[in-house]
Amino acid sequence: MKLVAPMAGKAQVLGLTGSPGVGKSTVSGSLIRWYRDQGLRIGVLAVDPSSPFSGGALLGDRIRMQEHATDDQVFIRSMASRGHLGGLSWATPQALRILDAAGFDLVLIETVGVGQAEVEIASLADTALVVIAPGLGDSIQAAKAGILEIADVFVVNKSDRPGAQEVVRDLRTMLAMARYDAADFKPPIVSTVASAGQGIEDLAAAIGRHRDWLDASGRLASRRQARAREEISAIALAALQQRTGGLPGESQLDELASRVAAGDLDPYAAADELLAGR
Repeated sequence: MKLVAPMAGKAQVLGLTGSPGVGKSTVSGSLIRWYRDQGLRIGVLAVDPSSPFSGGALLGDRIRMQEHATDDQVFIRSMASRGHLGGLSWATPQALRILDAAGFDLVLIETVGVGQAEVEIASLADTALVVIAPGLGDSIQAAKAGILEIADVFVVNKSDRPGAQEVVRDLRTMLAMARYDAADFKPPIVSTVASAGQGIEDLAAAIGRHRDWLDASGRLASRRQARAREEISAIALAALQQRTGGLPGESQLDELASRVAAGDLDPYAAADELLAGR
């Protein structure tokens, strides 16, 4: 990473997230095709959920991107979440930096199918796309879902299905109730039928407008600083956990846990002892 870091920082980073079944991989494949037509080199990180029982992951997102498999200007890497929450893998930021340093113009990160609170992609991507499809809940569900608050662009995929206009209407109502300053970027809503390539050009245009706003407002630098802060914190916390024996089976932690469970020690004092190494 010491050698890679000075070469990174040039790639545009797109994040795609949304509930399972909304067509994230199909949207990804259509975007790859569009950007390749513009002559860009594309890196793709597709995160698949790991089974909590077997620990395995299907890593099947590449199946939906087979048309790009023989393109030497597209690199697709599937990653297992390995129990990491937030819709990403623990190693995703490091993989992103490597693809950036390797000279890819755009890196596209597709999260696992997420729910209302897994919003880690917002801190990792320059532009976060939230993909929604008809038939996944009413307007109340849409309004309360925390994942919607991270969107820079809303993508209503499968918009040829019944109920798509209702989804667009609910999103517009939600955005109308939100407070945006004059200098803020108000997320656009783009309708697509990714399986047929419809609406992808409009989606790419919306992404371009957001990138122009990031550059003009100076928000791109602040987003990337926040990304670095999150990565540093994650590495430091993992190292601290390892140093303090914060893993199951470690004698000091087990002893402290027994005392807390028995009521002889409160958890805050136990944490202080663990950090102090006593």
